[in-house]
Amino acid sequence: MPNTYEEWTTIANRFSTEWQFPNCIGALDGKHINMFPPKNSGSLYYNYKAGFSIVLMALVDADYKFVGVDIGANGKCSDSGVWNQSGLRQVFETNKVRILNPTTLPNSTIVSPYVIIADSDFQLEPFVVRPFGEKNITPSQRVFNYR
Repeated sequence: MPNTYEEWTTIANRFSTEWQFPNCIGALDGKHINMFPPKNSGSLYYNYKAGFSIVLMALVDADYKFVGVDIGANGKCSDSGVWNQSGLRQVFETNKVRILNPTTLPNSTIVSPYVIIADSDFQLEPFVVRPFGEKNITPSQRVFNYR
């Protein structure tokens, strides 16, 4: 996982250049990895896809390269549930990875923190943003969701 301002700046610059999403330091999602459940585990590893799995929570850079992972949560958990209990989240919550200080957005006077982008399964947090709901959104919100 990046741990210097220079490494985070490189990631943020790539998100801004490649995806036109400034102040972004990663994209977050979970992936269920199919497995045979441990003996006597009952439905603990049983997931919503009617199979057994563990969850890989991954943070990737603008080029889809892994920069942080948390693996091993049981398949019964949702992405947001895994994220809330993960060591990966704790690293960001306590700023152990030295996230960049908020900066002014391009062509603006708005100061914004650096954030991780995630899908609508995740909660909005100071360092995690998610798309706007699909109903009654403005054109600028639609562009935000696309980016």
